[in-house]
Amino acid sequence: MPVETTVIVMGVSGSGKSAVGSALAARLGRPFLDADHLHPEANVAKMAQGHPLDDDDRWPWLDAVGAAAIAGPGTVIACSALRRSYRERLLIAAPDAVFVELDVPRAELERRLRERSHEFMPPSLLDSQLATLESLEVDEPGFAVAVDPAEELAELVARIETGLGQRPKA
Repeated sequence: MPVETTVIVMGVSGSGKSAVGSALAARLGRPFLDADHLHPEANVAKMAQGHPLDDDDRWPWLDAVGAAAIAGPGTVIACSALRRSYRERLLIAAPDAVFVELDVPRAELERRLRERSHEFMPPSLLDSQLATLESLEVDEPGFAVAVDPAEELAELVARIETGLGQRPKA
């Protein structure tokens, strides 16, 4: 995988995007960006009140994520990228991007959301995230990784790195 390839670790809230993305970036020797930090204040307030975002809320945020990908080629980005249309929007900015979808069992997602403290994403929004999720399709650049809750983070990251190395060269 070329060093300038942007890797977007995607999935619903609680899937581990930030932890996995950060660890993957460290392993690959690349910068890391958590797209949560690019949400406009209005989005943060809406989610904090327990209201799911709609597409009109997400487009400016996705454009900010795309701009960050352009500014830092080769960055590992944690971004939900739940719908194909969102991923297509990101690919306009970063056409070389590869998506890694974290596929976590629902019971584990619920456990993680109950046990963590998130700045603005309450556990009550999990259903809306799962309803919005359109998993990667075979014609999209990337792959899904089944997350075993018992697996160590380092093992998961190693599997992802192997998967990235097996991606066809552009």
